[in-house]
Amino acid sequence: MAKLKKTARKKTASSARAQQAQGDLSKTLSESAQQIWLAGVGAFARAQAEGTKLFEGLVKEGLNLEQTARKIAGNRADVVRDAVESRVGQARERAVDTWDRLEKVFEDRVQRALVKLGVPSREDLADLVQRVDSLNAELRRVGGSPTRRTATAATKATKTTRKRATKKATKKQPVV
Repeated sequence: MAKLKKTARKKTASSARAQQAQGDLSKTLSESAQQIWLAGVGAFARAQAEGTKLFEGLVKEGLNLEQTARKIAGNRADVVRDAVESRVGQARERAVDTWDRLEKVFEDRVQRALVKLGVPSREDLADLVQRVDSLNAELRRVGGSPTRRTATAATKATKTTRKRATKKATKKQPVV
């Protein structure tokens, strides 16, 4: 029986040591878990305290970037606006030139049509006025002032000439 007591004592001593080792391990794990928890709580508190500062810093940086981008975009917009205004000015000039050419072509065609119809031009009328004035001056020099009859006769003659010119022009037109 003595042998049995010795082995029982050995078993109880080794089991006590095992239990103590388990208790130490459990205690170490518990302490580690507690430290991890406290580190997490500390990190959260620091994030709350410094998060506001960080957020404000990021907002300032964003404002600076936005202002820089606006300046660059504003400069680009000015360049584009100037280019567009230049192109619009060129297009306007071309349109005015084209309009002037079109107007000239129209005036030339109307003038040709009037000539075909026998309508006297401005130059023709100016020549006639000049001739009438010179004839009136000649009459004054020769015999005094022109009478009302001669002035009326000159007016009638001018009207007759115009009527004849329009009759000739209407006769020359082809029938459509």
